[in-house]
Amino acid sequence: MTAFSKYQRLEAAGLWRPAPDDQRREVIVSVGEATLTFTDFNDRPLTHWSLAAIDRLNPGEMPAIYCPSGDPDETLELNADQSEMIDAIERLRRAIDRARPQPGRLRVVIVLLVLAAVIAGLVLWLPGALRQHTTAMVPASYRLDVGEALLDRITRVAGRPCTSTYSAPALARLARRMEVARLVVLPSGLDDALELPGGIIVMSRSLFEKWQDPAVAAGFIELAKLRGQAHDPLEEVLVTGGIAASFRLLTTGQLSRNALDRHAEHVLVAPRAPVPDETLHAALARNDIPFAPYAMAVGLPASDATADEPDLAPVLTDADWVRLQGICAD
Repeated sequence: MTAFSKYQRLEAAGLWRPAPDDQRREVIVSVGEATLTFTDFNDRPLTHWSLAAIDRLNPGEMPAIYCPSGDPDETLELNADQSEMIDAIERLRRAIDRARPQPGRLRVVIVLLVLAAVIAGLVLWLPGALRQHTTAMVPASYRLDVGEALLDRITRVAGRPCTSTYSAPALARLARRMEVARLVVLPSGLDDALELPGGIIVMSRSLFEKWQDPAVAAGFIELAKLRGQAHDPLEEVLVTGGIAASFRLLTTGQLSRNALDRHAEHVLVAPRAPVPDETLHAALARNDIPFAPYAMAVGLPASDATADEPDLAPVLTDADWVRLQGICAD
């Protein structure tokens, strides 16, 4: 070590007492590689102390009194005029202390690391776990209330839902055909369909007006259902509202107006979660709805599966489809 080599061969005169009953004895003290060596004036070795095990009995006082660690009965006195040796011993003791492992510090570091890991785990795990637990506890009736509240806010932006006594029965029949609790047609604000809590699906008027085959609209509705199954619409509200919304809903059974407003603004423009074409194809097939019209409408490449689809009954009668195509014109 640099500190040891700096003081090697440094010597000083001191008074050494081997035991409390012994007389003090003048000695020459010298710094070795790792020891403090005591010799008499004839250069005969008397004893040596390990530099790593020296304590000072009177810090800050003179003469400086040292002893081997754990043995205060054996002492060495160095007068103030031996300041160079005193300074050397003190510096070496501090250097050795710094080099020693610090169990206390290590424990603190370990505790802090564990605490940081726990906090990080909570930050990453708690919001999702709280959302899932909360959504599992919410009854269907309140899900519908949330869906209605969101619909009310969405219509402030997208316009009042399109409806008429002429087209309402056809829309209800399409909802039953698609196994949907409620279909709501919006005049603007979105180009596809999305599911709100409570099984409410809002859809664009363009899905009726732009295409000639009702199977296209059915494809978009089924796609919204699949997204709702993969990503609970109520949980999506809580994602937008943050952990505070989850905690409030869990503890009070209510969502704040701010959380509903925020999600209503977000949901219309948020990117839609992808659904594999094969999944949509299979879901439509289970409901006896052809996939080909939807696939062609959105520009999917033709496939053997769509080419070989059997002839299926129409999604709606021509009369109902005509009524729905004019639902926003009434």
